[in-house]
Amino acid sequence: MKNLSQAEEIDEIRTLVRKSGLRSTAARITVIQFLRQANSPLTHAEIAEELTPMGFDKATVYRNLIDLAEAGLVKRTELGDHAWRFELRNPDEPEDAEHPHFVCTECGSVSCLHDVDFKTPKNKQWAAVGKVTEILLKGICSECDED
Repeated sequence: MKNLSQAEEIDEIRTLVRKSGLRSTAARITVIQFLRQANSPLTHAEIAEELTPMGFDKATVYRNLIDLAEAGLVKRTELGDHAWRFELRNPDEPEDAEHPHFVCTECGSVSCLHDVDFKTPKNKQWAAVGKVTEILLKGICSECDED
């Protein structure tokens, strides 16, 4: 991410939100700012925990996450634990661009694997299974493996 002043960042987010067809509200700007700082997809509860002290109630945070996801600015993912996680989409990538995620089976931490490039071969066997839309890797993270 570019080094922007807070005012420049807010102006950039306002423009991004408006281009998506949504109204640029304080809650939407704050949610996007928070997701920009995140290193991995976050649950609604994790986001709300940080934003409710700023005056945004949990329902407002949730509605804005859903609105931003429907507008294509945020990606909503379920990683096998029945919890929706949200992460900011990269506006420079195509809408269907995906990256794998790693979930620790010990502590539940989630990591994005942006630099891992999975290409699904185009052959009859893959076509018979369907279209791969997400790749999820599970294992033990380095923090838990040290214990």
